[in-house]
Amino acid sequence: MSSWLTNAWYVAAWDAEVDASPLARTICGVPMLFYRRLDRRVVAMRDACPHRLLPLSLGIREGDSIRCKYHGLKIGPDGVAEEMPLAADKLNRSICVETFITHERHRFIWVWIGEAALADPALIPDLWPCSHPDWVFDGGHYDVACDYRLMIDNLMDLTHETHVHAGSIGQPEIMAAPLDCRVEGNAVFLSRWMPGITPPPFWREALRHDGPVDRWQICHFLLPAAVMIDVGVAPVGAGATLDRHDQGVRGMVVDFMTPQTETSHHYFWGMARNFDIHDAGFTARFKRQQGGVFAEDKAILEAQQASILANPDLKLRAYSIDQGGVRARQIIARAIAASSAAAGATA
Repeated sequence: MSSWLTNAWYVAAWDAEVDASPLARTICGVPMLFYRRLDRRVVAMRDACPHRLLPLSLGIREGDSIRCKYHGLKIGPDGVAEEMPLAADKLNRSICVETFITHERHRFIWVWIGEAALADPALIPDLWPCSHPDWVFDGGHYDVACDYRLMIDNLMDLTHETHVHAGSIGQPEIMAAPLDCRVEGNAVFLSRWMPGITPPPFWREALRHDGPVDRWQICHFLLPAAVMIDVGVAPVGAGATLDRHDQGVRGMVVDFMTPQTETSHHYFWGMARNFDIHDAGFTARFKRQQGGVFAEDKAILEAQQASILANPDLKLRAYSIDQGGVRARQIIARAIAASSAAAGATA
């Protein structure tokens, strides 16, 4: 049994990553290729020619189809063979490549893993800040050499910011602030409120304010592998609360972890924000800063994964700060077990 949930939507790419040329990407253990048809719809199929298994991502685009670069088998966007390698070979349309359902929304290309009949676009998370006219959204992608659940643990436990991100968003007050963790169905919420503190460099520059602020962090885990983090600061006295906080500068950190293998994943990161939304230069600088922050996480988690593999006789421990990640892992495990049980019942 794999460590990830099937019958779910996963982020496969940013919208700008998929173009006419094939993009190769392993998703949930399956080598896939993605490209856009002439009408810009996204095609996703297994990245293996059914003839000699050369990756089709190395192939040649011809219209909406792709021709294998080894012997010339031509595959249509529906995965069905259109031309055989030799004129002497009669076209056999039963030769097919597995295809996958995709959907484009909130700047992401989503791919459905599991039974095609269950691929309902309504199950894609509502990332409202990423499409709201009063917010601006951008981000990036990293290949991270660790189990995707380690990234979920990291994002649901922001106490690490104090040490890992000391030069940007970290500060000692994060360690001291009380935590509130609650589970609602298959979602986990972990909240932290830090009143009357000095803002760290990242948020001081965003707010353009040197005085004390009220700071909040609200981490929200949702299946199959996403964490949204409502973050920001407001000047003390502005009236911000943990429940209502649009008075200062507010962002929604968007994190999607798409499993690649059992010990690697695609990390799609970004932030939607409600301030300076028309300043393209600031957006570019903001993205660069955020990318630097997440590169620090990447280094830590890859070292952690290497240590886990080097110490198979040791187990991870959980303290009170880990409660958000623990609850998220429990929900993932239950969902996988329920999916497996349902599959077994219909087999």
